[in-house]
Amino acid sequence: MRAPIAFWFDPVSPFGYIGSIAIERVAAKHGREVDWRPFLIGVTVLKVMGMKPLREYPLKGPWLERDMQRLAEYFDAPLRPHGLKGINSVAACRAFLWIKAREPALAKLFAQNIFAKLWTRGEDITPVAAVVAEAAALGVDGAALSEALAGDELKRALRRSVEEAMAQGVFGAPSFVADGELFWGNDHIWMLEHWLAHGDFKRR
Repeated sequence: MRAPIAFWFDPVSPFGYIGSIAIERVAAKHGREVDWRPFLIGVTVLKVMGMKPLREYPLKGPWLERDMQRLAEYFDAPLRPHGLKGINSVAACRAFLWIKAREPALAKLFAQNIFAKLWTRGEDITPVAAVVAEAAALGVDGAALSEALAGDELKRALRRSVEEAMAQGVFGAPSFVADGELFWGNDHIWMLEHWLAHGDFKRR
């Protein structure tokens, strides 16, 4: 079987949410698995690249808002912009890594539920308690997860994951890596599909 597609995601990104739905369909169509990998766009975009969130830029911001709605409709991804402020996904990403180390399939379901919590139900994913509750609803040991989230190992694990993302050239969400080729954004999924089908970028 061919190598899985790495799906680099950050739950705070609406485009990452749309990509989380799209990539599973694309992978299934081409006989690939998806390896979900968390990173923080607050590190790659804000700190490393020194940029503001893209939706805060004049002219481009309103266009991105419309593009978000178009892409959600195209990929049949139910989306409700939440309007919440100060959202971060640190606890959710750390929890994902903890669950993935034990049950990868359950970790994917957890991440999908975190995306849905923020982008379809409009609920905050920042608090540790909210993250633990989502995990516990799937049968995860909430007490053990809470203890792990209070320690340093998950902090280091997420830091390593972010560093690995950047080592692969990942800077934004969603990003997909297939056979060493990096594709950024839902608008490049057609190119990813072409690669998966042909292994090159020649027009046919």
